[in-house]
Amino acid sequence: MTLDEILDKSTEKMEKTKSVLKADLMAIRAGRANPQLLDRITVDYYGAQTPLKNVSNISAPEPRVLQINPWDVKMVKEICRSIQASDLGLNPSTDGKVIRLVLPELNEERRKELTKLVRKTAEESKVAVRSIRRDAVEQVKKLKKNNEITEDDQKQAETDIQKLTDKKIKDIDVICAEKEKEIMDVR
Repeated sequence: MTLDEILDKSTEKMEKTKSVLKADLMAIRAGRANPQLLDRITVDYYGAQTPLKNVSNISAPEPRVLQINPWDVKMVKEICRSIQASDLGLNPSTDGKVIRLVLPELNEERRKELTKLVRKTAEESKVAVRSIRRDAVEQVKKLKKNNEITEDDQKQAETDIQKLTDKKIKDIDVICAEKEKEIMDVR
C-alpha cells in the first residue's frame, strides 16, 4: 500500500464516520416533527427486519406530528410495537389505518439531556476518527520499517494524517454545535 492509498483510505473512513454521526444526530429530535426521526426504526415485515420507511409513507402534517401510512394495513400493530420498543420515547396512536406520533414539547431538562447525548455521540465519532488516524500512522511506520519509504516521507505522511484528523474533528465539532443550537432553540 502506498502513502497516497493510506491517506485516501483514511479520508474515506473519516468521511464515513462523519456521515454516520449526521445520521445519528438526525434521529435525535429537536422538538419539531421530522420524518428522518424514524429512520432507525425497523419492523418485522413477514419475517425480515425492514426499515419503517420501506413499508410505509411517513409525513409531518403538523409541526409536532408525524403521520405514518403503512402500505399494508396489517402492519399497523407491528409498526406501533416497534416504535414503542425504540428509544424515542413516543407513544403511537392509531385509527387502524394511520399511525400518528405527537411529539411532546421539550422542557429545559429534556433539552439538556439531549444536548449531553449529542456531545456523547460526537465524542464517539471523534474517538473513531482518532482510531483511523492511529491505524494510518501504524501503516506508515510499517512502510518505513520495510524500507519502502524514507524517514522524511514518513514524517510528512504523519503530518498530513494529523492535519486530516484535525480537520475532521473540527467538522464534527461544528456538526455537534449546530445540533445543540437546534435542540436548545425554543420556539
